[in-house]
Amino acid sequence: MKLGVEALFEHHTHLIAGKKLGLVSNYTMTDSGLVPVIDLFMEATNCDVTKLFGPEHGVRNSAREGEHVSFAVDRHSGLPAHSLYGDTRKPTADMLAELDALVIDLQDIGTRYYTNMNTAALCMEACASVGMPCIVLDRPNPIGAAREGFVIAKEFASFVGMYPIVNRHGLTMGELTLLYNTVNGIGCDLTVVQMEGWKHRMFLADTGLPFVPPSPNTSGLDMMILYPGACLFEGTNVSVGRGTTHPFELTGAPWIDGHKLAQQFNRLNLPGVVARPVYFTPHHCLYRGELCEGVQLHITDPAQVLALRTGVSLVQEVASAYPDEFQFVTPDGGGRLFFDLLAGDDRLRTLISQGMGHRYFEEEPRALTEFSAFAGRFELYGR
Repeated sequence: MKLGVEALFEHHTHLIAGKKLGLVSNYTMTDSGLVPVIDLFMEATNCDVTKLFGPEHGVRNSAREGEHVSFAVDRHSGLPAHSLYGDTRKPTADMLAELDALVIDLQDIGTRYYTNMNTAALCMEACASVGMPCIVLDRPNPIGAAREGFVIAKEFASFVGMYPIVNRHGLTMGELTLLYNTVNGIGCDLTVVQMEGWKHRMFLADTGLPFVPPSPNTSGLDMMILYPGACLFEGTNVSVGRGTTHPFELTGAPWIDGHKLAQQFNRLNLPGVVARPVYFTPHHCLYRGELCEGVQLHITDPAQVLALRTGVSLVQEVASAYPDEFQFVTPDGGGRLFFDLLAGDDRLRTLISQGMGHRYFEEEPRALTEFSAFAGRFELYGR
């Protein structure tokens, strides 16, 4: 198994030889031996990295979710570290000045809400605007090839869902960038350096690669598998466990009876997952310092989990059991509810409010068939 960055330095050095490079990455991106990618480029003698660009959480991956990150000089490398989650989310022409190419090495976790994929897309747009080559170093989709959900509606596009992909998309970062570049008309000079030994059926645990958290709340494989569904709670007044050691595995609030919720959820007999009652006190974010009660979802069979259906079912159980307490959070500046931005339209919220969240999936088989036929044009790896 070779990552894109390893394949670059072993077989494709002509792409970077003698060039001044900008590197879009952070210190959680490593090779299979846990050497940071930034260090690999700094030590390379055939190219010159002159600027770093950091996605959400910054080059150091230390900022909290949604936190504004400012420009800084990276203390370790001594390089200027431009923030793509601060005053701008797209590199400006001035930031790209004097560069010969932009290299992107970022991890996606298989769900369209994860912002690294949208940072990559905006970087590609910036490259296209100045005629600069863009090189994407591919990495595994840690939750494999399974697909769930619906394509986002155009009027609900945002930074947690910019392009027409389903909630759980089954693609790698390299494949996503090929899709964006073609279908969305970005049209940059794009090269994807493929992995070696990767198959779409694989989960991260199948690769032999070490797990390195690509963001502060990405705590492990179980969290990543549950994320396509559990993240929907971010659009509600229910905690998803941010501020605990098990974000997106824990769900709760001060007004929930976790024992009853676990019983109600387990009666649904959803594949590959079991709930148990828990108590937790977040040390930051929603309900900071308050005792919450709820459930922890435990995965019994990763290959069987229907993450989106699991998350929707749990939202429906909470909404139905606590109609006076449960709420969808207030709109963003454009008047759109954050829950709708995550879901991709307002249909799911409407059904949950009517107690009919299960009906959301009636059209999913057709939607996934259409998306898979469309996405197959950009798949680089076998199954």
